[in-house]
Amino acid sequence: MFVIGWVIPDTIEWAHCFVYDIDVSEHLLHGKPVSDEQVQAWADEAEAGYDLADLPAPRRGRPPVGEGPGTVVPVRLDQETIAALTRRANKEGLATRSDAIRAAVREWAHRA
Repeated sequence: MFVIGWVIPDTIEWAHCFVYDIDVSEHLLHGKPVSDEQVQAWADEAEAGYDLADLPAPRRGRPPVGEGPGTVVPVRLDQETIAALTRRANKEGLATRSDAIRAAVREWAHRA
């Protein structure tokens, strides 16, 4: 358990206190379990070093979602719709709710 906080100057009282209880007994990658052996293999690979020429070039910002820059469109959804969206996204292997919303809007928009 980690406790993070800071003190008010000249006092011993906590101004803010955040408590994090982090369970690292199960390693997950994109929601799927990763074995201790795989984690160790990745650690060994990192410790051996990487050839910088083989690494992808760093990109600025978020990945593109189509041609050109994307536009943020805020949408409010009720909890029932969000739950259904999450279930469908998991069933179809979509990584994020945003991916699921984009897929649903594309499907709806392209039907005549």
